[in-house]
Amino acid sequence: MLDLAIVIANYNTRDRLRDCLRSLAHSQGDFTFQTWVVDNASDDGSVAMVRAEFPEVHVIASPVNGGFAFANNLGLLAMGFRALGGEAFRSTPVAAELGLSPLPEPPRYALLLNPDTVLPPDALAQMLAFMDAHPQAGASGPKLVRADGSLDLACRRSFPTPEVSFYRMVGLSRLFPRSRRFGRYNLTYLDPDEQAEVDSVVGAFMLVRREAIQEVGLLDERFFMYGEDLDWALRIKRAGWKIYYYPRVTVLHYKGEASKRSRKARFEFYRAMYLFYRKHYAHETPRWLHWLILIGIALKGGGAMVREMLKPQTDGFEVTP
Repeated sequence: MLDLAIVIANYNTRDRLRDCLRSLAHSQGDFTFQTWVVDNASDDGSVAMVRAEFPEVHVIASPVNGGFAFANNLGLLAMGFRALGGEAFRSTPVAAELGLSPLPEPPRYALLLNPDTVLPPDALAQMLAFMDAHPQAGASGPKLVRADGSLDLACRRSFPTPEVSFYRMVGLSRLFPRSRRFGRYNLTYLDPDEQAEVDSVVGAFMLVRREAIQEVGLLDERFFMYGEDLDWALRIKRAGWKIYYYPRVTVLHYKGEASKRSRKARFEFYRAMYLFYRKHYAHETPRWLHWLILIGIALKGGGAMVREMLKPQTDGFEVTP
């Protein structure tokens, strides 16, 4: 059985992707792994580069840009994971059209990895050893640092409950980052070098146990980018698994390479916030608070977000409590 399968969802980040794959090629340790690059219809030559320079890497060239969850699901399907009964995803018919040949047996672990990351040689081995030593862990992630050496705050998070999101939206999390009450969004009150059980790690490097995926299913493709990792983590934790931040491993994350200066990225950030709230919290939120939350998201997201919220809802989420 394969120990680890890595899926990298790529969109027009050819040069960063090259650096990421080079770092993976220098991985050290006693384990087996394979890598899938799922390209979301890039026009920068990413697919040709991977095929020419990294022939050992599996390439899935999607004919459409279906988003982050869509691309990762294509990779997970190729690894032998399956959607649960009743789940309908755009990735499933695309996988059939592409003629993907899944692995006969899913790997022990699957890693979602961004193309704008660079891993030290022992990163994968250390993360696998940590998961093996913690059988109750459904998922884990390392310490991610930006190019300037600062911590990527998204690498350890609490779930954005209405209370936690309110503190962030009104700026209390920035004013009081060391507060255990106001600093929960990015757990800024924790020492960055302190191992901790957390609500979620980020999809830029999210190592997930096979049994957890088989229990909760694939990523929710209603999230185009942002939010799908939080949603997956919440489902994993609700199934009884734990999620850990493991800072003994440090990974470089350039961050935002596929979404710099993008209006769509900003829109999708607030759309993801809206979808996550409707999916997980709207049904239990008091009506007065519910409408305050929707107004806050609308004000932050701008006109495009308002139009999105006014559309007839066809995704099955509840709109009002």
